[in-house]
Amino acid sequence: MSIFTPDHTFLAYDDLKPELLRELGIKVLLLDIDNTLAPYEQPLPDARLGAWLSSLRAAGISVAFLSNNHEERVTLFNASLSLPCRYNAHKPLTKWAKRLFASLEGTKATTAFMGDQIFTDVCCAKRCGARAFLVPPIRDKQDFFTRFKRRLEKGILRRFYKKHPDMPDIRKGSTIKYEETV
Repeated sequence: MSIFTPDHTFLAYDDLKPELLRELGIKVLLLDIDNTLAPYEQPLPDARLGAWLSSLRAAGISVAFLSNNHEERVTLFNASLSLPCRYNAHKPLTKWAKRLFASLEGTKATTAFMGDQIFTDVCCAKRCGARAFLVPPIRDKQDFFTRFKRRLEKGILRRFYKKHPDMPDIRKGSTIKYEETV
């Protein structure tokens, strides 16, 4: 299997249920923040995310944030949650990801990653030997580089859905809706 191929897709982060993680033997879940759990411009977690994280912890799943964003963004977002985290993770490089899941007593077989980007989140998970869960971006950036990456991702996803027609099709977008902030 390719390092660019997710193991599972979800229309929103909270479509991933603790029961599925237990069934798969997952004990550690590393989460991207931006466009996976919240749009870039949302500085703090909302109640929906808090409830989902509580359900994971209640099920015995260790959760941590693994973000390529800067320290201030990740620290602010995590302040009320106090989860283990790593900012400036340089995904798809694996150094910080491996350290983070090892600190939570996770192994390749018991760890999964969730994110919105194939070339960072999925690739990092696969290079670590862990499972990769992909969600659609909540609100994508419109710069040239992001549009280019998303175009490349479309081909990968087209091939993925030919092999896995039963998986939720994230090409239709996220089910998470946020109000515009002023």
